[in-house]
Amino acid sequence: MSMTELYSLLPMITLTSVILVLMMVIAFARNLALTCGLSAGGLLLTLVSVFWVNHDLSAGFVTPLLVVDAYALMFSALIVSGSFFITLIAYGYKVQRGELQDEFFLLLLLATLGGITLAHSTHFASFVLGLELLGISLYAMISYPNQGLFSLEAALKYLILSAVSSAIMLFGIALVYAVLGSLSFTEIASNVYQDTGFDRLFILVGSGMILAGISFKLSLVPFHMWTPDVYEGAPAPVTAFLATVSKGGIFAVLLRFFTTVDSYQYETIISGLFWIALLSILVGNILALMQTSIKRMLAYSSIAQIGYLMVAFIAASEIGGKQLAIEASAFFLIAYFLTTIGAFGVVTIMSIDSTDHDQDGLDKYEGLFWHRPLLAGFFSTMMLSLAGIPLTAGFIGKFYIIAAGVKSELWILLAVVVIGSGIGLFYYLRVIFTMTKQSESNEVNVSATGGWAMAAVTLLLVILGVYPAPVIEWVSAVAKALV
Repeated sequence: MSMTELYSLLPMITLTSVILVLMMVIAFARNLALTCGLSAGGLLLTLVSVFWVNHDLSAGFVTPLLVVDAYALMFSALIVSGSFFITLIAYGYKVQRGELQDEFFLLLLLATLGGITLAHSTHFASFVLGLELLGISLYAMISYPNQGLFSLEAALKYLILSAVSSAIMLFGIALVYAVLGSLSFTEIASNVYQDTGFDRLFILVGSGMILAGISFKLSLVPFHMWTPDVYEGAPAPVTAFLATVSKGGIFAVLLRFFTTVDSYQYETIISGLFWIALLSILVGNILALMQTSIKRMLAYSSIAQIGYLMVAFIAASEIGGKQLAIEASAFFLIAYFLTTIGAFGVVTIMSIDSTDHDQDGLDKYEGLFWHRPLLAGFFSTMMLSLAGIPLTAGFIGKFYIIAAGVKSELWILLAVVVIGSGIGLFYYLRVIFTMTKQSESNEVNVSATGGWAMAAVTLLLVILGVYPAPVIEWVSAVAKALV
């Protein structure tokens, strides 16, 4: 491997080095503040290396398994940034959970490395490697606390169902390999047009099984049944990671696979994606209406939000709308990351002193505007962004989705997006209304790291809603390079 190739992999090498250093530090000096500080510092260093490599980028393959280009580096920056904020928010939560919490941050960095690997994947071997590194770390993170059975139940459900979905996906990969004799995305793309008859049927079935496995990871309907239980049972910082970094890495490789291989040529797959997106938006929003638990409400909301994202994904099937669709997907994911991390960040802060189960009941948030107005303001901003209200990044992201749908003439899905947004507005505003109710004072301890992280996330969310031009230029350049 040449020095140029090693330089291209600098973010992955940096994060791996940080993980090794952190493991040695934990072995010799257990100090949660030191562990969290090293983790946050390592993630910042990794983020700097991402932009450093991007500035001097000479895009190309680094081994047959990985590709370093503007697309991979954009998603790497998003994944690392999300992990950084979650690390800061998690410190105050973990410091109240007794001893032996240091390894949580080690697992978080390992899962982040898995997400970065997914963003760079251009081969099914690296895809599975990144997916399993991410998944196995998540199993341990979900069940990490020593107190309570909710997290153990959530981890067991996620482990069993995730294993089933991975098996289905691997079988689909095997079918594609049996016909085309390759696991590389680019070689699959060059060989796929040479096959007819049963070979094309095998490719279609294999691609469908891969899509089913990935739909589980993205918690899309009808593969969503695990989502509310796991989101509710997992510790709040882990839920934030599961809803953002995990899904971001998986969506990155899904979009790269479909655009490289041109799986959009199969009308059956496009029809399946159409119904998956439609049902995810409607089912997610309707079931969120019925929840009295914030975490379960956000779980069903995330199903609907990824459903909106799939509208842009489907829009990429149209040649004329491919670039706009990729732009829309990238910007929407950025807004979704900030908003979801912020929402679960508030739940994390509210649950700092609760060692058994997170404080996610809607009634626990009554009067928050009067007792902790700044925290309530943060949460309100997140709810308004999820609803797509102007002056937030969520509005720009949803506008982008609608623009991509109009460009590709997806009128039915656009109507569903409008209906789903109307339903969502009700339960997001219900949370804000609940916080304005008068109630007895509930003491809420806000850690310094968590408070500053929430302030930064909220500020970024508003800045992107008011002045999104720099990020739009960035994602536009990435989309042009990928198309």
